[in-house]
Amino acid sequence: MFALIISGLFADSFRVKAQQPLPGSPASALSQEALEGGRLCATGRVKSAQRTATSSVPHRAKMNRYDVKYYKLDLALESTSLNVAGSVWMRVRVGAQALDSLAFELYQAPAGSPAGTATLLIDSVVVNGRRSPGIRRAGPDATARLAVPAAAGSLTDARIYYHGTAPSGNSAAIGNGLSTRDSVHYDTGYRSNFAYHVTWSLSEPYSAHEWFPCKQVLTDKADSSDVWVTTTLPNKVGSNGVLVRTVPLPGNKVRYEWKSRHPIDYYLISVSVAPYLEYVSYAHPVGSPQIPIVNYVYNQSYLTYWQARLDLTPGFIENYSALVGLYPFADEKYGLTMAPIYGGMEHQTMTTQDGAEFTLTAHELFHQWFGDNVTCGSWEDIWLNESFASYGEYLSLQALSTPANARTWMDNAHNYAQRSAGSIYVADTTNVNRIFDYYLSYKKGAAVIHMLRYLLNDDVKFFRAMRTYQTQFRGSTARTADLQRIFEAEAGRPLGYFFQQWFTGHGYPTFTTRWNQGGSNFVLRVDETVTEPTLTPFFDTDVDYRLTFTNGTIRTVRLHQGQASQTFPFTVSGTVTSVAVDPDQWVLDMNSPVPVRDNTLLAVRADAPTAALLLYPNPCHDQLQLSILTSARVSAEVLDATGRVVLRQIIPGAQPQLDTHALAPGLYYLRLLGAGNEALGHGQFVRE
Repeated sequence: MFALIISGLFADSFRVKAQQPLPGSPASALSQEALEGGRLCATGRVKSAQRTATSSVPHRAKMNRYDVKYYKLDLALESTSLNVAGSVWMRVRVGAQALDSLAFELYQAPAGSPAGTATLLIDSVVVNGRRSPGIRRAGPDATARLAVPAAAGSLTDARIYYHGTAPSGNSAAIGNGLSTRDSVHYDTGYRSNFAYHVTWSLSEPYSAHEWFPCKQVLTDKADSSDVWVTTTLPNKVGSNGVLVRTVPLPGNKVRYEWKSRHPIDYYLISVSVAPYLEYVSYAHPVGSPQIPIVNYVYNQSYLTYWQARLDLTPGFIENYSALVGLYPFADEKYGLTMAPIYGGMEHQTMTTQDGAEFTLTAHELFHQWFGDNVTCGSWEDIWLNESFASYGEYLSLQALSTPANARTWMDNAHNYAQRSAGSIYVADTTNVNRIFDYYLSYKKGAAVIHMLRYLLNDDVKFFRAMRTYQTQFRGSTARTADLQRIFEAEAGRPLGYFFQQWFTGHGYPTFTTRWNQGGSNFVLRVDETVTEPTLTPFFDTDVDYRLTFTNGTIRTVRLHQGQASQTFPFTVSGTVTSVAVDPDQWVLDMNSPVPVRDNTLLAVRADAPTAALLLYPNPCHDQLQLSILTSARVSAEVLDATGRVVLRQIIPGAQPQLDTHALAPGLYYLRLLGAGNEALGHGQFVRE
């Protein structure tokens, strides 16, 4: 059924599903499927049909002549069919030129389809109170001529009346833009099916037009939206924002009226229709009024099965709010509607999920920040949505589960990422399989975010960068370059090399390490090799090495791998018995060989005397002059009082000076290293 299942991607996940997962307590060891919310998210998106962007380039150019300000959907839907009828009100701001026609997207069956094929028919288009005198349709591209042109810069109201049957040919990322089922199951293991009627929408990435007329352009968020759905009792309707009222209607009908006053992208507008049972809880983030969590579940037995997991949601919200800023839609709600989508979809303020696994809920909830509040500006940058949501799983396990579960999650992320040598950057945005590639968009991207955390080496800076991203692009869209600039500001240096290696680059490094010791002198020889040398020949990165001593103590040193082969001499207290490479799984490196002792090392003793450098002026301000160097080119490393390397520079022999303007006032230790990383000189200085 799923392309990724066919290809074997989910084989090991399905093997573990032979045992029934029990919700249990958050601190218990989690099952494999419970550790992989991103997998469930990816499963939910990728179907066997390859989906392409719908609108033609000329049609998109027509749509870009206006900016969508508001959507109001007023539809009739049932839990037992794909029939849809009603109207969509689009309020748009006309661009710099007068608008003589309104271009939008709406599904219609391909030309030559047999009679009775599902299609959506346009009854009329009324713009500024005047009916369109002519409507042209070419596939999903629809253009309505305006009876009177709309003036440049004006607010224009268009009401599109339509009816028909939504397609059911697995054309969307998850089945279709609108789907219906007559049976559901208790859990994400797809067991214990029971009869139940439910209809739901899922529009990502290009399928909103399969159930309502719209403009499918990521960078054009509507400022606000309303979703009104008329259905038959006892159905309930879940959607975005706040349920303003329910209106009883003749014939055992009811209209649910939802409104949201936050910016929203087209693919995040949603509906779910079923005879749901409502279950409400509340989150209490610091500095915020309580946030209602409105869950629409199938029935009481289903609620009993998942209630322990559903009750974790307030803690997730509170933790995320503390880390990256208050839940963006705190004045509306959060919640879940259940549908058999084999995963989850982060519909704004009301996620659609298939069960409530720990990491699935954590993943889809973190999307409310990364994906909903701030949306990727192009599907090329889908990692800005999916990788951060995946990393939210890890953050939740760190905060609300156990260190062992968090470490297992990161180990799995590395293992899955390294099954693909590809780039996180999505070059082909017409291919849904590639957009939602589990190995790259989810797991590799999450590991890269973890490396950004390691690069900053300061959680205050790391989470501040995430909060800045949320604040600066709130209610809007962003690209990878925007994220890079924010992290550069926190790092205090350019990070183009990092993003070139890990975002657009391919493959992974391996660090082969040899070591030796003589007395207190210790040396590491590290050789880096890469899996894709023609595409990404080298990864410039820090790496941790853990030294274990005979007395059982350990010491972790952080060393900068700035070239393919490097020798790192330093002193130790005690006898080293073993060395581990990247023991805390910070770097997305391949499994390295166990470091071995090599008695041929230490040709240059780590404690060999080096020249005491003449440094002046000392204390200094911005420039520190060094005594004349004998080498034409050396590298300088500046360490702070804790021994952490805080500055690296190349020092040309002709102009031996160190630029210290990036350093905070304080006492520093300076060491100079030659081309082979041999020690050349040392000294201390104070920056005022």
